[in-house]
Amino acid sequence: MCGICGEIRTKNDVRLPAFWTMTRSMQSRGPDAEGVFSQGLEQGAMAFGHRRLAILDQSSTSQQPMIDNELGLGIVFNGCIYNFRELKAELQGKGYRFFSEGDTEVIIKAYHAWGTECVRRFKGMFAFALWERDSGRVVLVRDRLGIKPLYYTEGEGFFRFASALPALLAAGGVDRSIDPVALHHFFSFHAAVPAPRTILNSVKKLDPATILTIAPDGTKTTERYWQFAVGERGGDRRLSEQEWSEAVNDAMLAAVDRRRVADVPVGVLLSGGLDSSLIVALLAKLGHVNVRTFSIGFDSVGGQSGDEFYYSDIIAKHFGTEHEQIRIDGGEALGVLPDAIRAMSEPMVSHDSVAFYLLSREVAKRVRVVQSGQGADEIFGGYSWYPSFLTTNDATEQYRDAYFDWQHDDLRKLLADDMLGDDASTEFIETFFAQTAATSAVDKALQIDAEIMLVDDPVKRVDNMTMAHGLEARVPFLDHEVVELAARMPSRLKVADGGKYILKQAARSLLPAEVIDRPKGYFPVPSLRHLEGDFLAYVRDVLGSRAARERGLYRPEFVDHMLANPGAEMSPKGHSRLWQAALLEAWLREHAV
Repeated sequence: MCGICGEIRTKNDVRLPAFWTMTRSMQSRGPDAEGVFSQGLEQGAMAFGHRRLAILDQSSTSQQPMIDNELGLGIVFNGCIYNFRELKAELQGKGYRFFSEGDTEVIIKAYHAWGTECVRRFKGMFAFALWERDSGRVVLVRDRLGIKPLYYTEGEGFFRFASALPALLAAGGVDRSIDPVALHHFFSFHAAVPAPRTILNSVKKLDPATILTIAPDGTKTTERYWQFAVGERGGDRRLSEQEWSEAVNDAMLAAVDRRRVADVPVGVLLSGGLDSSLIVALLAKLGHVNVRTFSIGFDSVGGQSGDEFYYSDIIAKHFGTEHEQIRIDGGEALGVLPDAIRAMSEPMVSHDSVAFYLLSREVAKRVRVVQSGQGADEIFGGYSWYPSFLTTNDATEQYRDAYFDWQHDDLRKLLADDMLGDDASTEFIETFFAQTAATSAVDKALQIDAEIMLVDDPVKRVDNMTMAHGLEARVPFLDHEVVELAARMPSRLKVADGGKYILKQAARSLLPAEVIDRPKGYFPVPSLRHLEGDFLAYVRDVLGSRAARERGLYRPEFVDHMLANPGAEMSPKGHSRLWQAALLEAWLREHAV
């Protein structure tokens, strides 16, 4: 895990003081070392920056930017290639010589050996930029599921990229106007803004599973190198439920095993739910003893429990883990809220962002790498709204009713006239469903959640909050082979029995039934969910500020209505619409937009 950035200019030199500012703004992503490489071109110049979190090969030989003078290649890389040792052995068999022991150099040699096809061989999470010394060509790549972020902005004669959107802003010269379509998505999709858009007009993000090649004259080409389609395959229809269950166990065991590769200890974020508990069970099956596990809890508010220690304790005791309960006073969540918002590359409204920020802060004092259970709900059909798609005749209408926090008519009440155009979010859903290979409504819903909503909500949240403290999070449920397997599975085996049916069946030989059959839980921060006391005062301060009024995103009368009735405006899923409006404004304020 690291922070990377770069700038390519076809006419002028790179302004190195501003470039160093951009690099250093990502210090939390890579607290161990930094480096910058710049090179003049026949016309223009290029520069690449790196902040290092040393997980593999902690020696200086794996410092970045990494330059291979023999091959004429350089790279800045964020992530981890879990199968790098196997690839290294294969490349050594081809005659390649290595000067380091990590995975970064393996990418360079693999690119030289196989070109851009090398990315199809990588098992891991990654975003990297690789440049060719002699041709001046630059290649940017993002992993299959978008686990590692990559943002960019461009203008006349320049292209700039970074692991974090605020890093692009730190370098200066970026248009900070709001994209009305992205704004519509933000409120409709629970803050998820599908790539390539971001909340800012001038900043984009590279789509997952995409290779972007930039020629010396600035010409750009893109290639999608991987995709999956949710829906049954002909030969798979013969598989029994037991065979599917065994296949899930085998795929998950391999995924968890891959994510053990590190030169530092690896822990687990243990919520006490099925997903994280299964990771602990699989590590035990692999012979991993004394696993360090971590759970977080807050004060109860309004009768809502602020922790799930009861269930995490069951797992910790059952597998003999080295477990820590991290108890956080609710008032502390408010105190770190501005810091958590500054850690967001894009505004994110889920309450558990603050919980992940605090959990990551404490866990990073103990270990540098953790496995986490994000992605299981989207991949294995764990959400409560999926069964409703089994009988619907209109997938778009059902998805809108089940998922959207704000319908278009609701946004007419909130957004100023110049911020509201057509119903862009419904149009996005209609277009996606029309183009997907999935035929049933439930498979369409599973496809969009896994391909779009997962990437720009829970995956992004985990990356941002863990990397705010230099903690590397690995997500075995998003192993691309696990995703491909789940995509082929009959939807009934996923959404039955309250969701994740087949995952529960696969876990029965490994986990206590009490954990498997428990009610579905969420990462609770009750004091934030209820928006009362000091939290409500914070929201009033944000939305009532002079900056918010002058920005003019919202209709003042509707904001006044929400502030007067903080519990009245709730989304169909029970999310506070007042909090969503306030969070966006707070993010814009914290990032000086």
